[in-house]
Amino acid sequence: MFVPSPFLAALVEFTGPEHSLHVFGIRLVGINAENGKKLLFSVALLVLLALLNAGLRVIAHNAGSGKNKRIAFWFRQGTRLLLTIALAIGLLSIWFNDTTHLGAAAGFFTAGVAFALQRVVTAFAAYLIILRGKTFNVGDRIMMGGVRGDVISLGFMQTTIMEMGQPPGEQGDDPSMWVHSRQYTGRVVTVTNDKIFDTPVYNYSLKFPYIWEEMRIPISYKDDRNRAEQILLAAADKHTVKISEMSEPDLCEMERRYTMRRADLKPKVYLRLTDNWVELTVRFIARDHGVRELKDRMSREIIDNLDAAKIGIASGTYEIVGLPPVRVERLPAADPQAASTGGNGR
Repeated sequence: MFVPSPFLAALVEFTGPEHSLHVFGIRLVGINAENGKKLLFSVALLVLLALLNAGLRVIAHNAGSGKNKRIAFWFRQGTRLLLTIALAIGLLSIWFNDTTHLGAAAGFFTAGVAFALQRVVTAFAAYLIILRGKTFNVGDRIMMGGVRGDVISLGFMQTTIMEMGQPPGEQGDDPSMWVHSRQYTGRVVTVTNDKIFDTPVYNYSLKFPYIWEEMRIPISYKDDRNRAEQILLAAADKHTVKISEMSEPDLCEMERRYTMRRADLKPKVYLRLTDNWVELTVRFIARDHGVRELKDRMSREIIDNLDAAKIGIASGTYEIVGLPPVRVERLPAADPQAASTGGNGR
């Protein structure tokens, strides 16, 4: 059996009814046998919840394939939130056995957090609002805080977005992109959740995977506009989403969202007159992903058919078709003798 030396016993000892720690006769406040037990219980609780979290993450990872990705995402969010609440309640139960002390500590803690961590509290409050699922979900294509892209992760404080580029019409927006279409740039951007309180959140795909798209083609006034319109409509009918292929719930949702009849959901061409050309705009329904590939297929077919119809695409270039005649005359040489007399007549 280990017997401490008299010097060590005089240096460190536990005395009193609470077995408080004394060093050189000085009592260390808060360090006693009871708090040591609470510390051991706290460590055990942390280890238990960490093991439980690891097991639940494995289950969510195995279940998160294909169509179950969204379910796995919300399963992870729910487990993280529940484990955090369980940790907070467990630590409070271990360390505060007196409700009066607990109330006082909670009041001081709340006041300190509200003053020092305002942005953190706001971000967490935004996280709880996002969890309702009415702002965005994982996999949704959104614009939040000036960042466009697909949501790949959601945390208590931050949202992680796989950034995408911007079409030419949006290139002036901040921040400007070098990718001129809605495709991934390769950058992963982290945005704090509190941005939902400061700026609008644009969702391309919330509960509905279709958006309206347009293509503009300028042609000369002397070309066949009716034939050009037919070419645009034929390309849109062939490559875009067909109304007949949409499910009945999607059609009802389209009619409800846009207050339109089904006949109005078909592709349509609009004309706009300018000083230089006629601008034909074909408007159609597309899926929220793969728009660039869709426009590429349409553009190739439209160009081929316009070439076959002898219809050119107008541009802002100028062609010099002719020059006025230029006449060059040579003046007669001056009289050398008149020049030598100085022209004074004497």
